[in-house]
Amino acid sequence: MLYDTKMGGYELIDLAAELIRRDEVVAFPTETVYGLGGNALSDVAIQRIYEAKNRPKDNPFIVHVTSLEQADRVAYVTDDAEVLFKAFAPGPITVVLKKRDCIPYSATAGLDTVGIRMPSHPMARTFIDACGLPIAAPSANLSKRVSPTKANYVYDDMAGRVPLILDGGDCEVGIESTVISLAGDVPTVLRPGIVTVEKLMAVLPAVKTFSGEVKVAPAPGMKYTHYAPTALCYGFERDESALSYVKNNSDKSVVILCKGEAGRFSPNKAISLGKDGTEIAHNVFSAMRECERQYDVILLQMLSSSGEEGAVMNRILKSCGGKVLS
Repeated sequence: MLYDTKMGGYELIDLAAELIRRDEVVAFPTETVYGLGGNALSDVAIQRIYEAKNRPKDNPFIVHVTSLEQADRVAYVTDDAEVLFKAFAPGPITVVLKKRDCIPYSATAGLDTVGIRMPSHPMARTFIDACGLPIAAPSANLSKRVSPTKANYVYDDMAGRVPLILDGGDCEVGIESTVISLAGDVPTVLRPGIVTVEKLMAVLPAVKTFSGEVKVAPAPGMKYTHYAPTALCYGFERDESALSYVKNNSDKSVVILCKGEAGRFSPNKAISLGKDGTEIAHNVFSAMRECERQYDVILLQMLSSSGEEGAVMNRILKSCGGKVLS
């Protein structure tokens, strides 16, 4: 495989576009996490993405475009969708709409809807435009693993599975896009992200958040355990719970990932993810990737259930499989 290690370099864009037109799969950066891209109009390319990720085929893909006009070629763009795209795109938002016939059901897990996103990362936009095609792209990791925010993390999972990784540096946002569905009566957040419910409600008259059991996933990241490090992972609500776990498991190497100052856990190993939801979102996946190489157990501090912290909490709970220290 080829691996472009030149941060900000665009030397391999033409090759990447040629690979896409041949129904191959290319890993590329976005502002959220790295994506594993293929021609969204091709069943062959879609199947190759599933194979590279070892991904269940009932987990739909998001289709990436660079303009509202391109979005309307692959989905029926509604008035509310235009409002959302004009307010938050290019950027970390995915809008679920009724798909057009050109998008194969293999890309949507058999659904009549498709998630549409316009990434803001300049390399992503250059890559998509060079391809001249809509790009179906889940995160560029093996299924259920921690999403990659650096090209070398993609290489860890995808070496030998894809022909090319484009290196665009560290992802700015650090967690996946907000997914909001316009397929029902009320716009519904299916996956929280940095574009929070509060921000969405500033431009739409009504917004609700999905709740209940997921039988058929209308968006990625809803149905299965996701974002899981190879190390054992627990959430914790109180500092005392984390310290007690470390004390009672002296035979294991344990690291604590927390909000705010890490020194309060001294002399135990602790790493601060940041002081607020934006900083924590940027750092959380990278920290898990680094720590899973060095520790047996990762303890992740639970956060607020609203705003940017709420989006990170969604990832933490899935990373831990819902396991929280009492």
